[in-house]
Amino acid sequence: MSNLDEVGTKDNWRCWLCDQPVDPDASVNSDLGPSVDTYAAAKAKKGAAAAERLAHRSCNTMKGKHAPVIAWPAELLAGDPAPIFDSAERLARKGGRETVARFSDEADANRAADWLIDRLGRLSPEVEYTAKVMPGGGQFTLALFAGR
Repeated sequence: MSNLDEVGTKDNWRCWLCDQPVDPDASVNSDLGPSVDTYAAAKAKKGAAAAERLAHRSCNTMKGKHAPVIAWPAELLAGDPAPIFDSAERLARKGGRETVARFSDEADANRAADWLIDRLGRLSPEVEYTAKVMPGGGQFTLALFAGR
């Protein structure tokens, strides 16, 4: 098991759930204080050590009560956005691809693809995700891929 400073440094002091900064000097008893979330990596083999991610204490606590929700950026107008956490978990287990959102603007779709890959890199660093913007029918579909 790693110590809090090692996990915080590895994750650049950002909460893996809400993607907001975590104050390394905050009390671990504070809602916004740092905590370590231990999880079984999606592709971990039997006997492999669990991975660790940094989270705010309140985010980590709420994760036990409610399934994590990762919000799409408000500045990108996504149509029919898929729940990011659920899609990422499914793809990590099964591989393949999923359509995760539609956009009327190609630039927004490309910005969303870049944001999504960056965000998933912090969410599931052990999985290699790729995103592709596909035009069609006057809109741009964003598909997320994960290899098995």
